[in-house]
Amino acid sequence: MQIKVCGMKSAENIAALKQLNINYMGFIFYKDSPRDASKEKDLADVLSDENWNSNIKRVGVFVDVEIDVVFHHVHDYNLDYVQLHGSESPEYCRTLLDLWNATSMRSAKLIKAFSIGDASDFEQVQAYETLCSLFIFDTKGKNKGGNGTKFDWKLLKNYQGIIPFLLSGGIDESAAKTIRKLPYPQLAGVDINSRFEIAPALKDVKKVKQFVQELNQDF
Repeated sequence: MQIKVCGMKSAENIAALKQLNINYMGFIFYKDSPRDASKEKDLADVLSDENWNSNIKRVGVFVDVEIDVVFHHVHDYNLDYVQLHGSESPEYCRTLLDLWNATSMRSAKLIKAFSIGDASDFEQVQAYETLCSLFIFDTKGKNKGGNGTKFDWKLLKNYQGIIPFLLSGGIDESAAKTIRKLPYPQLAGVDINSRFEIAPALKDVKKVKQFVQELNQDF
């Protein structure tokens, strides 16, 4: 089962997590987030192809920004994926893909996050299926993300799409056994963040390691 650890900033913390068996590492470029990585002066160097030396995919997280911001962040931070965590439309996604296809600058795969509160929230998903490589289903709340609470995972039965998804929202180390038993064929993994932190953007490496081991012990 795939694991994404989101909300990273510290070079030392990033280096420690790179030693774990995770698949994605997320970097939030959203000024209203306590985990905003935009002002980390050494981050671009840390994420450079020369220094990364890891199979972990670098994910930039954006919320309703101008397309050129995403375009240049992918280049400057060597991002492998762009996670759109706002109200970005299918047309926004298509414009990004068309822009990358028309230039020689670095491109990225798209992840679209959806806030889930009830079954009707899955109705919007289909329009993105030809544009995105991965979805994230997060808890609907007052913040764009990082609300630290779970939604009713039984609602996932309403997702009948073909794109794999990561489960997000309030996941902590006690959830591994339950997640392993979820019966949804498109569930590819989980996206963890605030419940594994010592402080905003500073992950408890031991706690993440234990969760990774418990989540994948039957796989």
